[in-house]
Parts: sequence; structure tokens; C-alpha cells
Amino acid sequence: MLVLGIESTAHTVGVGLVDGTGKVLANERATYRPPSGSGIHPREAASHHSVALPGLIDRALEAGGMTHRDVELVAFARGPGLGPCLRTGATTARALALTLGVPLLGVNHCVAHLEVGRLLGARDPLMLYLSGGNTQIIGLAAGRYRIFGETQDIGIGNMLDKFGRLAGLDFPAGPAIEALAGKWSDRQGDGGGSPPPLMELPYGVQGMDLAFSGLLTAAKTHLERDRPVEELCYSLQETAFAAVLEVAERALAHTSKTELLLGGGVACNGRLREMAEILGRERGVKVLVPPPSLCVDNGAMMAWLGLLMHRAGVSHELEESRIDQNFRTDQVEVSWH
Repeated sequence: MLVLGIESTAHTVGVGLVDGTGKVLANERATYRPPSGSGIHPREAASHHSVALPGLIDRALEAGGMTHRDVELVAFARGPGLGPCLRTGATTARALALTLGVPLLGVNHCVAHLEVGRLLGARDPLMLYLSGGNTQIIGLAAGRYRIFGETQDIGIGNMLDKFGRLAGLDFPAGPAIEALAGKWSDRQGDGGGSPPPLMELPYGVQGMDLAFSGLLTAAKTHLERDRPVEELCYSLQETAFAAVLEVAERALAHTSKTELLLGGGVACNGRLREMAEILGRERGVKVLVPPPSLCVDNGAMMAWLGLLMHRAGVSHELEESRIDQNFRTDQVEVSWH
């Protein structure tokens, strides 16, 4: 079975193809980049997506060696996400499914991030999901993906991007922050393997939940006081990652799960992966990280989740394909496991 998936929740629009074995045949993406110094404008991003989608569909089919006639199911992101962006993807998916006469499935974006990790062989992981709009610790329990902890204000990726704008870094800011943090660590370390000292920043762990706005405000204050940007990037990254991994470690102890799966765009960060591996060794937990192409928002994960749901007998009528900007992870009944 060939499934075409469409992702359009935020700044990235993607089209992926997955076959019946779970093999990713194509995974094409295009990213809206806002003007320097500004954040994502939902309507401008949606306009970008509407222009990009037809070409992405053609490119994905060509990359997979397929044609429109080979598509047997269309899956798309119903939410959560930015309304105008979600509507653009949903409208394209509906039109494509109706034209081809194939089933249509709207899927949860967060659950898709988690399920794509099972392509790595994960059986029952706890997921640390870190992206621009989402920061959640998720695990399967009693037929749903339960949220054991989450951000109470902004997502960790959003925090990093906001700091990046303040520091004059390009969007998305995560890669630049990682590079600058690495430079500071290399330059300021003692040469014997000991890391440089951290700046004093708020540590946003609140029980099993997290908060990042105070961390961002403190970093802004230090930036205005002309502290080196590299030092701030290093301390900001170390503090934020330590917080999310502390909550993940507590959730691992609570659930007795033996796999930790990283997901979301922030999971591309090498330092986060390194810290997660240390946690895994200390707790005897297997750490799984998808390749960057499957960590960032992408259409292949939509196709894969659509395939799983379809095989479990899930079906949607056209009127059930409305988007839901606030579609929570724990609203989804997981009937395919």
C-alpha cells in the first residue's frame, strides 16, 4: 500500500511517501523563513505552503518512482498547529483524495512524531518531544499516549528561536545556538574534559512540568548587559536541556519504561543527544533518535501514522477532516497497538 502524507502545522510544509512495509520512499520539504528579526506569520506561512505543495507532491512521487495513480491513502496533519497552515494542508489533502478516489485520514502531529520512532525498532518508549510549539514527555498507557509532563508556557524550540532573534541569529536559531555553545565550551573548558561554568539562569522545572519564559527573560537581560553571546548560548542550552531530561528521567522511573525516544526539531541538537545518552547509560535505558529528516516536521511521519491507523480500521468521512489547532496528544484513541 502506498500512502502519501502531508505536513503543514507550522513553518515547514512536507510531503512524504511510505509503502506498506514502512519504508520511506520520499520525504520532501520546504520551509517558510520569516523576514529577519520577526517570528512566523501564520498567513504568510500558509501562503508559502499553498504555493509549495503542488511541486512537493510532484517531487515526492518522482523521488519514490510513483505516479498519482499509485497512491492508495492520503494522510494529513489535523493539528495541533497554526490554523492557516493546517487549513492549507487539509484542503490540499481533501482535494487530492477526492480526485484520486482514495481514503483520507487526518492524524495528530505529535503522535506522528512518536510513531515514526517505531520505525527504529522502539517497542514501548517514553518520548521526549521537543519542537518549536511543543515540549512534552509522552508514553503509552491504557490505550492512549499520556502526557507525563509538558511546558506550561512556551515550547523549548520557540524559546530558542526568540532568543535567537534577540541575538541577531538566523531563523531557525537552534543550529546557530548549538554551534556558538560548542565554541564557548571548546574555548573556555579547562582542557581536561571539565566543562566551563554555567551562568546563573532560572531552572524551569515545576514538578513534572516545565517553563521556559523565565529562562528567556533572564537570557535577554544578560544579553542587554553585553555578556558574550557564545556564553549565553552555552548556558541557555545546558540549562534548558538539563531541565527536560530531569523530567524525562523522573517519568522513566515512574513508568518503568526502558526506552527513551527523542523527537521534534530540537532533537536534532547534538548536545541534547549526548546528554540523553549519558542519562541512558546511567539508568540502563536505550536511547533512540530518528535521523534529522524524521525529527523535523515532515510528511513521511504523517504517511506512516496514516498507514497504522488505516490498518487498525480507522476511517474518516470528509466532514470529519476538520482541523483542530488544539488537538492534544492524549485525545487520540490508540487502537493500532
